[in-house]
Amino acid sequence: MKLLTYRRGGAVRHGHLVDSDTVAEWGDGDLGGPLAAVGDLAGWQPPTAQRFPLADVTVLAPLLRPGKLLGAAANYQDHVTESGAAPLDKSTLVPRLFLMPPTAIVGPHAPIPMPTVSSQVDWEAELAVVIGRTARDVGVDAALGVVAGYCVANDVSARSMDYGFDRGGDKAVDFFDWLAGKWLDGFAPLGPWLVTADEVPDPQALPIELTVNGVTRQSASTKDMIFSVAELVSFASRLMTLEPGDVLMTGTPAGVGATTGEYLSPGDEMTVHIDGLGSLTNCVVSADHPART
Repeated sequence: MKLLTYRRGGAVRHGHLVDSDTVAEWGDGDLGGPLAAVGDLAGWQPPTAQRFPLADVTVLAPLLRPGKLLGAAANYQDHVTESGAAPLDKSTLVPRLFLMPPTAIVGPHAPIPMPTVSSQVDWEAELAVVIGRTARDVGVDAALGVVAGYCVANDVSARSMDYGFDRGGDKAVDFFDWLAGKWLDGFAPLGPWLVTADEVPDPQALPIELTVNGVTRQSASTKDMIFSVAELVSFASRLMTLEPGDVLMTGTPAGVGATTGEYLSPGDEMTVHIDGLGSLTNCVVSADHPART
């Protein structure tokens, strides 16, 4: 099933796509409610629901404010090496996970405001994983069993931060600027819907592409991940309890703007497409334009 959160009649609601033009409404709020109550939505029979034309609702991010939003850095070898770094040796690594604020999340077609603290804003097409069952210390072999489904994501990133004064000499500046560059409002678009795990038999076999203003910038496959979805979920569950509705973004392939010095500007339109999951389009706007979910 394709599950979605949307706004109708001024309220946030959720349901599933009956076909390409019709949504069956389950209830109020985002998909966090049914995920917490049911978990395994793939085997669940949705309630009899009133139907509405998809064109009459505003599709939002599937999860508006998940308990945890996790990212994975340096998880495609070609993304690591495109900047001139040496290839990573997986045998000596663990996944490089980091947390992002849920306030970074926006949905399809929501504007992404340019931040006041950076002029170097970049794109990162990613596969997002949504957790469906509480998991702690889950093994790799069982990890996909706690996944509710998948959606398209864009880990928009500020590549430099400018706070108006020189911070040279502090060795921690580069790392914390990189991390802060992931936290800005609107920098984690998700959508357009959550595709249940039963419709994605192999999350490591999904072509992924990003275009900017219609020009292809990234084109790869999730098979090229250094750490698979199962490995990422398993490792994350060793560090923290994963809960229904938590979101894990799994890293980006080569083709980011930082390698060429080409960054986003107001008016630029990005579209991330993942086969079987759909397309996620967002437009960059000026700094004084507020983000919305």
